[in-house]
Amino acid sequence: MSADSKQPQPPDDWAADTADSTTLLLSNARLTDGRTVDVRLGGGRIEAVGTSGSLTASGARVDLAGYLLLPAPAEPHAHADTALSADTPGPVSYAPEEVQRRATEAALLQLGHGATALRAHVRIGDVQGLGPLGAVLQARRSLRGLADLTAVAVPRLLTGVAGADGLAMLRDALKMGAGVVGGCPDLDPDPAGYVEAVLELAAEHGCPVDLHTDGDDPARLARLAAMAGGLRPGVTIGPCAGLARLSSDTARRAADQLAAAGVTVVCLPQGGCGATETRGAAPVRLLRAAGVRLAAGGGALRDVSNPVGRGDPLEAAYLLASLGGLPAPDAYGAVSAAARAAMGLPEVRVEAGFPAELLAVRGERLTGVLSLAYSRIVVHRGRVVARTSAVREYCDSAAALDLPRQSRPDSGGPPGGPVVRS
Repeated sequence: MSADSKQPQPPDDWAADTADSTTLLLSNARLTDGRTVDVRLGGGRIEAVGTSGSLTASGARVDLAGYLLLPAPAEPHAHADTALSADTPGPVSYAPEEVQRRATEAALLQLGHGATALRAHVRIGDVQGLGPLGAVLQARRSLRGLADLTAVAVPRLLTGVAGADGLAMLRDALKMGAGVVGGCPDLDPDPAGYVEAVLELAAEHGCPVDLHTDGDDPARLARLAAMAGGLRPGVTIGPCAGLARLSSDTARRAADQLAAAGVTVVCLPQGGCGATETRGAAPVRLLRAAGVRLAAGGGALRDVSNPVGRGDPLEAAYLLASLGGLPAPDAYGAVSAAARAAMGLPEVRVEAGFPAELLAVRGERLTGVLSLAYSRIVVHRGRVVARTSAVREYCDSAAALDLPRQSRPDSGGPPGGPVVRS
């Protein structure tokens, strides 16, 4: 099987698909309820959904026969400043141009998988100061029209004498354009004081909060929930893998407290990130049973804390279904509807009036899409912004099966059979 970016060649209407036009028609798309429909997009929103062949458009048309059309996923927990740095010889460079290049490349990788919105955690302070944040904000500007990127400012210390500098830098980060107040309270000598400082600053600026925590200290989680309750626009924590190490009763009480406070938990099914000490994943079924708002993200993407990573929301959903035991619709919802809600983004449905943030994946059912999803078409603000195609072939065989065949080495001709696009 191959997935060469040069093979097969994009169709002739590729330029038309990605160009601005009055409307864009997605025809013959299959929905998760089994219907095959036409979907017309215009002005960045879904204008109409009708039976196949019933809609027309003044702009381009994309035939989605063989594809399942879904609300686009989002990435609620990326680390843009360190992404794609695992293979760097020597210390990781935080020079602004390097951070901008890595952040842009990582965002495009995730966009190609379907994530049209990303929340990027960026460390501030120490010797790097605000340089990496400025670089990520520059990457955000360069990605405008392709994907929406929001920066989370993550200071190291916020309490004591050393924390005064961190607090001042956090204020500067918000003035620069960081949209979310973040941090790692577990690493501060006074975790409760750290959370209090973050929540006060967020309330002052009307910003959401997104904190890293292992979640292995029930008393600390209880204090966080008590302080976070009622804060608007909301508090998110993650990856909370430490909750899985607590006894069932203790973890359940903590989950009940988080649910009552309206705190969202973003779990990382692939196993954590460099901002926390613990690998593993949060107990997703326990959290859902308690009524906790649960979303899922990718976390580390080929950085020093994890040298691998695909940046693929569908992989996170697959792991939630395969290892976490969630039904496929719930697993996909964690990386789409729930992830968007955690990021404060409007809801997306394949219905008229909703934002045109969509992902088409070759396949008939969601279970198959989560298992094997190579070919994808990504729609952001009503236009196609990324397209990936894969082709599967099999060597010549005497088996009496109708399979696509590779050509013989000496034939010089095309493959001797139909091409299966995956």
